[in-house]
This record gives sequence, C-alpha cells and structure tokens, in this order.
Amino acid sequence: MDNDNRTKEQLEQTEVTEVTVTSAQLPPASPRKKLGEGKWWRIFLEPGSAVQIVGAALVAVAIGMAVNATVEEVPAAAVAIVGIPGRLWLRALQAVVLPLIITAMILAVQRLREMAHGGRKLAKWTLIWYVGTTLVAIVHSTLFVSLLWRRLFRQVGAESLMTDAASQALIDEREEVEIYQVVVDMFDSFIPSNIVQATASNALLSVLVTAIVVGYLVEGADSIIIRLVKEVERIITIIITFLITIAPIGVFFLILSNLMRLDLADVGYNLGVLIGATIGQILFHLFFVLPLLYFLVVRKNPYALWIRCSQAWITAWGTASSAGTLPITMKCATERGVPTTVSRFTVPLGCLINMDGTAIYFPIVVVFMAQTQGIMLNPAEYVIVVLLSTLASIGVTPIPSASLVLIVMICGSIGLPVTGMYAVVVAIDWLLDRFRTAANVSGDLYAAVVMTKITGIEDSIEEQMSPEQAAAHAQAMYEREMGR
Repeated sequence: MDNDNRTKEQLEQTEVTEVTVTSAQLPPASPRKKLGEGKWWRIFLEPGSAVQIVGAALVAVAIGMAVNATVEEVPAAAVAIVGIPGRLWLRALQAVVLPLIITAMILAVQRLREMAHGGRKLAKWTLIWYVGTTLVAIVHSTLFVSLLWRRLFRQVGAESLMTDAASQALIDEREEVEIYQVVVDMFDSFIPSNIVQATASNALLSVLVTAIVVGYLVEGADSIIIRLVKEVERIITIIITFLITIAPIGVFFLILSNLMRLDLADVGYNLGVLIGATIGQILFHLFFVLPLLYFLVVRKNPYALWIRCSQAWITAWGTASSAGTLPITMKCATERGVPTTVSRFTVPLGCLINMDGTAIYFPIVVVFMAQTQGIMLNPAEYVIVVLLSTLASIGVTPIPSASLVLIVMICGSIGLPVTGMYAVVVAIDWLLDRFRTAANVSGDLYAAVVMTKITGIEDSIEEQMSPEQAAAHAQAMYEREMGR
C-alpha cells in the first residue's frame, strides 16, 4: 500500500511539473488594447473630458447665437424646456455640495489636528492668501476703472433710466438692504441658532463653521463618527464621478438656454464697454496677477497648471457656480499632486471666501451705474466702494448671480440711484457671472498648490493610494506585524 501511495504522489508531481514546463514554454499573451488606446483622438472619447466640455460649449454658443439672430422672439416655454437637462445636472451638482463640504472639512480638520503645527500654518496662510488676492483684485480693478474705463462710458438719455412698475418695486425692495445689516448677518452666520435650519437653507458659512468645530472635537481617527463621515465621502465621490462624466450634456443645455434669452438688439455701447472692462480686468488678474504671485512662491510655470486644470474652470464657466464646480475643482487639485489634507481645507474654503472675480466686478459695475447717469464719484466714494466690495465679495454666496443684490447695496451706500440701467446689468449678468466664477475657481487651484509649497504638507502613504492599493498595503503591514 505504501508503494502504491508513493507511486500516485510521484505521478501527480510529474503531471504538475509537465504542466508547469509546458506553460513556461508558451509565448506571453499579448495584451488586448482598448478601442482608441494609444491614439491622439482617444481624448475625445473620454466621458466628461475637458475637450468634450469645450466642444459642447462651442456648439451651444453657435446654435444659441443662430437662433437668437434668426428668430424674432423665442417663446419662454421653449427656453424653459431646452434648459431642463442643464438645470437638472446643475441641481444634482448643488445637491452634493453641502455633504461634500461637511465631510471634507471634518476630515481635513481631523487631519490638521494630527499634524498640529502644520495645521495652524495651513489655516493661517490660506486666509492670508485669499484675503490678500481679493484686496489686490479690488485695488487694480478700481484703479483701472477710475483712470481708464469710466472715460469710455457714456451718459444715456432719460428714457433709458426709466423703469417699469415691476422693476421699480424690485429695486425698492433691494434698496431697503442696509449696509450694517449685511455686516451683522455675515457675523451672525458664523454661529447658527439652528444648525438643522442652516443646513436645510444651504447656509454654507454656518455649515462650514459647524463642520470645523465637529472635526476639531471628535477624538481619534477610529471614532465611529469619523468612520461614518469617510463612508459618506466615499458615496459622494461615486456620485460626483458620474456627474463629471455627463458634464458636457449639462454645460451644453445650460449655455444654450441662456443664449436663447439674450436680446442682441438691446446690447448697446455702454453694455459693450461694461462687458469689455469686466472681462479685461478678469483676464489681467487671471493671466498676470495670480500667475506672478504663484511663480514667486512655487517657481513653476503657472500657465501649465491652469491649462491642466481646464476641466475645473471650463465647468465653472458653464455652471456659473463655484459651489457646483467644487467636486471637479477638488478632483483637479488632487490630480495635480496637491495633498488631500490641503485640498480638503483650501478648496472648500476658497469656494466660500475667495471671490476675486466678484471683487473685480463690483467697482466696475458701480462706476457703470454712475457714469450712465452723468455722476462722477469722488476719491472718498471710491474708498468706500473698495471696502464694501471686499466685505461683499467675501460674504457672497457661491451660486449663480448671487452678487446682484450686493450691487444695489453698494450703490445705496454711496448715494447712487439705482435706475433702469440696473435691469440691463441683470440681463447680462449670466454671461459676466461665468467669467467671474471661472476666475474664482482658477484662484482656488492656484491657492491649493501655493499652500502645498508654503506648508510642506504631504499625504500619508495610505492617502496617496487607491482603495485597492490601500487595502493591500494594510494587509502587508498586518502580516509583517504578525510575523514578528
């Protein structure tokens, strides 16, 4: 029996050896290439790529301008129906903003607590950078508009300054906003009286402060609250990934529906100057001021970063919402090597207080309102405009056209009448708001890289890995500990 058993074992080993040798002698199988892999045109096939978003935007502009030029009056029902896909996509993005901010800030503060000194340094320099760039934006905008752009505006006739009853009622309602009330409301929002109500009403500043407090008070990374927050963040990431893949569809319908509403016949000389001045100052800030500050700190090509992050600012241009673009902005920052800790803190905070584009716009539109009425602002009034623009730009909600009410507040603070030209500003705000938002998001990305350089913060090994790599790393560490 023993001989028979040994014979069977020898036969089994011989079969295994033969199979092994035979497999080793086989040529390696050539990997199957995916469709378009290695081809330059495969970037057009990548869902949600920047190329697809740009293409969708250009097609929407072409169709919208053609419809506007050939159709005398586009029915409101047609505009509303065409805009449904875009609005649904934007609402979906906005729906994940609040949980994204909450989870990102809690985890960021928790990580900063572990880093102690590095955390304080990140918070300090992030605030200094955001407030500093906002002041620079307002100052150069005020200087240019007072020395150059105001000379190009023309006083309009009295009939252009008239308003209908509905518009006048809206203006009167907005003019009732007192400057002190804006400041008081901003400070009140730091500590909400009802956090549930603040969350339901999308009071982002209140939610941000609450998330920071919770992140600071929770003890230990293995707390059940932290584990829950991480799981929620994982689910949100999956949703965001899907929304990014369908971004070209949303951007296309958003832009198309807005262009169909524009009455080109009413775009006069002054409005052209307003558009040119605003876009010109934004481009000056975006391509000269921010790149210069970035280069002085990082010592790298700022334009290369801006181009590689095109998916974020193109989406911002299409949605006109810093909050709606937040998931994509954080994704771009991470892909450019920004540590998770820095991106989770810097980008959401910038979404709320870094409004360089809006800061540039306030002085220009106030001077536009004054010059079209034949009113000259004195130096003291310019100083007031600078101070109020700083507070207003920091406190503005990161949603489309949220700055319109603050324009009325600033005009009222210097005794500037709000006339029918305000309706013209409202009509074109959808376009200028897109450029302002693109500048804001670009500033957030520059800030994230700059903060990485200043603080020297780096991700842990686990944070640099994908979920699969992290699991394998954890298993290897466990086996190493068990082997000791």
